[in-house]
Amino acid sequence: MRDWQKELEKRCEYIRELVKGAGAKGVVFGNSGGKDSALVGILCKKALGDDARVVGVILPCESKINFTSDMSDADSLSEKFGIEKHVVDLTDAKGEIVRRCEKVSPLNSVALNNIAPRLRMTTLYTIGAAEGLLVAGTGNRCERYMGYFTKWGDGAFDFNPISDLYVSEVYEFLEFLGCPENIIKKAPSAGLFEGQTDEKEMGVTYSEVEKYIKGEEISEKSKEIIRSYHNRSHHKRKGIEVFKNLEID
Repeated sequence: MRDWQKELEKRCEYIRELVKGAGAKGVVFGNSGGKDSALVGILCKKALGDDARVVGVILPCESKINFTSDMSDADSLSEKFGIEKHVVDLTDAKGEIVRRCEKVSPLNSVALNNIAPRLRMTTLYTIGAAEGLLVAGTGNRCERYMGYFTKWGDGAFDFNPISDLYVSEVYEFLEFLGCPENIIKKAPSAGLFEGQTDEKEMGVTYSEVEKYIKGEEISEKSKEIIRSYHNRSHHKRKGIEVFKNLEID
């Protein structure tokens, strides 16, 4: 097990230096009511205290769970750790995008499910630009390996203080920091549609993903699922493709 006190100190210093170096007034993040966003919010608040703003924006978008347990869990995080809270309902915005795009092309589930994460990140960057805040990412190591994030959605951010952590380590860190139990115990979910959970959608558990990355044994079926997710998501991890003109470079 990691020394979580040392991890806290290192990550807080990292956040403080980033904010100071950018000349920013603080940090904004999507407060989803989930574990990853909770950890990012707590770290940013502990790093910056009252010297800079830490703004958690709750971003419900159509899914009923966004307006019920997710919002309640996000509230409990803000209240316990003194994180500034705002709510921006994106339901109508998504509906308008769907309505207009369907005039051009029929929308499949991939297209539809990626709208909310991109709207959420657009909202965070809009608030960040208006308030002089850096946008914090909230993805963990397992999600990144699987490519389980939306390009230009939750995969876009100014910095991410937890991208090296396995899901099990996120749990441990949250326990160490005293995160509300209702957040720690809930099933990982992006809240993209009713009944959605990460593990059910992927077909493997985060524990299996972690074991695979570490070289530990899991079932052949799970290996194939993980390989498939990883191999088809390289484009999400490699950055922007641009034509390289050697005469200019």
